[in-house]
Amino acid sequence: MSERITTPFGPQSTADEVIAGVDLSDRRAIVTGGAGGLGRETARALASAGADVTIAARRLDAAAEAATEITETTGNPAVHAARLDLADPASVAEFVAGWSGPLHILVDNAGIMATPEQRTPEGHELQFATNHLGHFALTVGLHGALAAAGGARVVVLSSVGHTNGPVRFDDLDFTAEPYDPWLAYAQSKTANILFAVEAAKRWAAEGITVNALNPGRIWGTNLGRHIDTPPQTFDPSGKTGVSEKNIAQGAATSVLLAASPLVEDVTGRYFEDCQEAEPFTPGIRRGVAAYALDADNARRLWDLSSRLTGIGA
Repeated sequence: MSERITTPFGPQSTADEVIAGVDLSDRRAIVTGGAGGLGRETARALASAGADVTIAARRLDAAAEAATEITETTGNPAVHAARLDLADPASVAEFVAGWSGPLHILVDNAGIMATPEQRTPEGHELQFATNHLGHFALTVGLHGALAAAGGARVVVLSSVGHTNGPVRFDDLDFTAEPYDPWLAYAQSKTANILFAVEAAKRWAAEGITVNALNPGRIWGTNLGRHIDTPPQTFDPSGKTGVSEKNIAQGAATSVLLAASPLVEDVTGRYFEDCQEAEPFTPGIRRGVAAYALDADNARRLWDLSSRLTGIGA
């Protein structure tokens, strides 16, 4: 078994601390969901290090407002806004078609959580469609741009919520059993990790690294807009391994994986609190579940996602 990756940073480290001294002036980055919350802080940190950053968001006006504010605070004029609706295959295809040139950093940050039961026009459960299928289509669609960059990094935001359940291969869209918003969220977040595992394997020869992460619990972002309080298993006391963070701390692990030389060439791993995660222990709200790193599950999900999106075969 490979050695666990550790860094000098931890749960209270901020995005600015992680990126201090890093020069990204020759790098191009995309951050999905970059108009607010963790994505906005991630985009700001990358821009502060000189990266050319595209903020991709469902609402173009919100992305443009974020880009303007980040330019004003960092002094970096190379911050752009683009529309991207991950639940809409046509929007994803349009975004991919509009991208030209190499892509050095892709942060698959956008996501929804515990939504009421909804389906896309294609019939897919909305959380799985947005959190996984949309990012799958986007990232695979940009594979050529990532390969052209040489040493590109893909960062996929998952969640400790993945430990609530695996991918339901026989009932992805909750058509056979009643819909459960938290099981649907867990499935989508497990899928994020499995995507990283399989993409890392497929793209290693091209120098593309792909890692997933748990940013921690950061209340006050739009992610929790569908809930008033977390379910009982999400213990806010921290006694079961969960610690609450502010947005600057929550973005630190994303920025670490996107930009830090400390994790150069690291791929196919799952991080939390700026360290590679330990295996999940029931009752402790941290770590990575074995089913989320399973190579057979990862390959099966890739093949299924390729069929559902029509790309990535």
